[in-house]
Amino acid sequence: MFTLAHFSDPHIGPLPRAMVRELAGKRVLGWLNWNRGRRDVHRMDVLEQLLVDLHAQKPDHIALTGDVVNLALPGEFPAARLFLERVGAPDHLSLVPGNHDAYTKGGAVRLLSAFDPWMRGDNSGAHPLDEAERFPYVRIRGRIALIGLSTAVPTAPFMATGKLGLRQISRLRDALEHLGHEGYCRVVMLHHPVRRQDAGPTAMLMDADRLAAVLRETGAELVLHGHIHTGRVHRANGPSGPIPVVCTPSASAAPERARWPASYNLFSISGEAGAWHIGLTVRGFVAAGHPPEELRRQRLS
Repeated sequence: MFTLAHFSDPHIGPLPRAMVRELAGKRVLGWLNWNRGRRDVHRMDVLEQLLVDLHAQKPDHIALTGDVVNLALPGEFPAARLFLERVGAPDHLSLVPGNHDAYTKGGAVRLLSAFDPWMRGDNSGAHPLDEAERFPYVRIRGRIALIGLSTAVPTAPFMATGKLGLRQISRLRDALEHLGHEGYCRVVMLHHPVRRQDAGPTAMLMDADRLAAVLRETGAELVLHGHIHTGRVHRANGPSGPIPVVCTPSASAAPERARWPASYNLFSISGEAGAWHIGLTVRGFVAAGHPPEELRRQRLS
């Protein structure tokens, strides 16, 4: 049996000191939002307790589905890289970026450089700082194939939408077809939700319909995402039946402040091609002052 841990949206704080010119445009709104309340929701002591519990489960691999930083300020990335190093070595932790990681055009380039080791496919050489060449990446762990996508694009103020783009979607189709023929259990990772309605017009995946069409045509065994800070589970249409799609709340969400307190997912994967068995265990906080605990179990396939 293979155990895969999944957490998302840690939103590492506190924000570093920033020069006035670094807060120009959209970032000033994000800075105000952080200081007016988000910093009290995303607590690093909560995140630390959650990660201690996660590591105690000894998963075979860890998936992190984005929003490591907040405003993609230059000063955020050194601390974020140290955080990733503590969570797991690059061969043990697979990362896909979120919209906060690519808050601005400069931030998008910076994240590809800072987070590079955790976003490489197996046996990949040097990557250009270009998402079109980097994603999707594929990592094989036993009979599990992890497929990392990027929906992280800079957006206008008050917008948090994501986009895959035609090239990435085409390459995803090819990868899913090949891995399916080879009999792997295919786990797709992205930041934004697969369904438009889960995030609304200002935060949805703009080409969600194209992604849904690929999943419907090629199939996958599991899809993981974050972004909406909830623990929702639903099913997407696949060629041989429904595909479980699983979200997880922010890993730093304070129990006393968030509707969905911090939690993470543990997936137990066993079986073989055409007969994969996937179980979900959710661990996290019930209330402030209590350590993480098991919240529920669910059979997905």
